[in-house]
Amino acid sequence: MTECVFCRIASGDVPAKEVYRDDDAIAIEDLNPQAPVHLLVISVKHYPTIGEATGGDSSDAAISAALIRIASSLGEERGGRRGYRLVINTGIDGGQTVGHVHVHVLAGRTMGWPPG
Repeated sequence: MTECVFCRIASGDVPAKEVYRDDDAIAIEDLNPQAPVHLLVISVKHYPTIGEATGGDSSDAAISAALIRIASSLGEERGGRRGYRLVINTGIDGGQTVGHVHVHVLAGRTMGWPPG
């Protein structure tokens, strides 16, 4: 999926401010942050949506769990006791702008509701 910007970031072809990496995921700072802390936790393997990352075999479901675990850990680390928000946008109407599953980690300010 060389046309996918997140695949290119995960492979190292496109530079990004990386804050975490393992075999399953990479976390980067968002280029257009919506909060003082705004990270993206991206699967290394290409899945267009969270539904596709949970609907296949057990390794696919493990990726979804890994993304949430990593995002939660980074939220705790960066947001601390004050809290943080995890967001997974899915599909056009859900606000997904890159067709590669990723979790937004937002922290560093009070989050409003509804979000938008």
